[in-house]
Amino acid sequence: MRLAARRPAPSNPVMPNPSRDIADLLQIMRTLRGPDGCPWDRAQSFETIAPYTVEEAYEVAASIEDRDYKALPDELGDLLFQVVFHARMAEEAGLFDVGDVIAAITDKMRRRHPHVFGDAEARPDTQSQKLAWEELKARERQAKAQTGVLDDVPMALPALLRAEKLQRRAASVGFDWDNAAKVIDKIAEEAREVVDAGTDPVKRQEEIGDLLFAVANLARHLNVDPEAALRATNAKFTRRFRHIEGALAAKGRTPESASLAEMEALWQAAKQNEPR
Repeated sequence: MRLAARRPAPSNPVMPNPSRDIADLLQIMRTLRGPDGCPWDRAQSFETIAPYTVEEAYEVAASIEDRDYKALPDELGDLLFQVVFHARMAEEAGLFDVGDVIAAITDKMRRRHPHVFGDAEARPDTQSQKLAWEELKARERQAKAQTGVLDDVPMALPALLRAEKLQRRAASVGFDWDNAAKVIDKIAEEAREVVDAGTDPVKRQEEIGDLLFAVANLARHLNVDPEAALRATNAKFTRRFRHIEGALAAKGRTPESASLAEMEALWQAAKQNEPR
């Protein structure tokens, strides 16, 4: 769902010609936030816009996952607009402007790629570059007075993604399992503890959390993106369940009127019909 769909039309809408110049987009944002702009846009704050920013990032990811490259420019534009929106609000508050945003990322990319933009004699291999990257980030945390290894892992990340990042950061200082087999043993242990939690809802939640954390750790050891893996499984589940609904609808029935055995048979049929 796009931000534009929720925004009421301004009384004097600006209808610029399509442009490749970001200056036009910045001017549109200034107009929307201006005295004669859109009441909805003018009422927003960092806090109210942040959820839309996250949503638009997921829209970009969804287009890539679906290989919908025709839609991708539009989704990237929506995400870019979020950056412009935040930068404009910051400029109004005297905090920073879009130029500071661009300067910050430009400086960061140059700083984090000394083997490309610096005086390094040779470009490192992938593993060496990964280690150098972690060292650079550690120095950046020190510069920000973030002394803990986990200090700059954002709290706002989706829980599964944050779990993987926390584990990766801890592993960078040697706090990690030796191999994936040990993580699988840990998953089995955590699964048993879920059973042992009995009917205590608080304990159940804690143990389920431990189990999910261990599964995220296994994904990391196997070089699998846990978010991408779960999104793919969600899509697979949706596809197969829709097959169940469609097959039942063809008979004038609904899932509510079917038995679990019937739905399981249709599920297996959907599974067998999928390309391998």
